[in-house]
Amino acid sequence: MEAKYMVGQKVIIQPVRESATTLREDEVSRYAGRVGQISDYYWISPRNGHIFYIYNVRVDRQKEIVVYEDEIEPCLS
Repeated sequence: MEAKYMVGQKVIIQPVRESATTLREDEVSRYAGRVGQISDYYWISPRNGHIFYIYNVRVDRQKEIVVYEDEIEPCLS
């Protein structure tokens, strides 16, 4: 299974949930609706054999956040 997004691709951060429950989810929600750029990605494969991609997204010149694949969508403009 290949990554859905590539380094350099622009994406839009999606809100995690209506109310964040962890510090990471709170940080992702703070940037919801903003455009960022994929700076790196990697994958993990838990015991069940599925592959999950995790992306580093640069949202400001000095700020990167870590998001799961379902927390971003491609920026088409």
